Amino acid sequence: MSDTTQENTLPVFSIEKIYVKDISLEIPHAPKIFLERDNPQIDVQLHTLAESLEKGLFEVVVTATVTARIGEKVMFLIEVKQAGVFQAHNVPGNELEQVLAVICPNTLFPFLRESVSDVSMRAGFAPVLLNPINFETLYQRQKIEAQAAATATTH
Repeated sequence: MSDTTQENTLPVFSIEKIYVKDISLEIPHAPKIFLERDNPQIDVQLHTLAESLEKGLFEVVVTATVTARIGEKVMFLIEVKQAGVFQAHNVPGNELEQVLAVICPNTLFPFLRESVSDVSMRAGFAPVLLNPINFETLYQRQKIEAQAAATATTH
């Protein structure tokens, strides 16, 4: 095999662009909510989405929705969609899914974490520090749940 042919078949993975796709903040009870002294309950929802842009180019988006409540009142709601464009060529299909579900979100997460913290501070609240996420475990759990659901529908 020639060197050129071998180079054309080697897997290629690279980051093309990292950006904030969407960011929003709601403080529905401002300014009175700033007078509250109780610590809020923080709920964090995390979602990932990957889609093909064109052959070998993919957009991956990790969305964090952070809701802080004091009792029934929403103190603040922050949603950040951290995105990236990634290049992946010659990656076997079974590995590509894992690259898009694990490696890309792991790359984006520190940027997402910083954006959420920055927005909460700029809104006048304490910084919200998202705990580290093990995207490998999430991916494996989703695979197991999908297999269980598929088995349940065929029986």
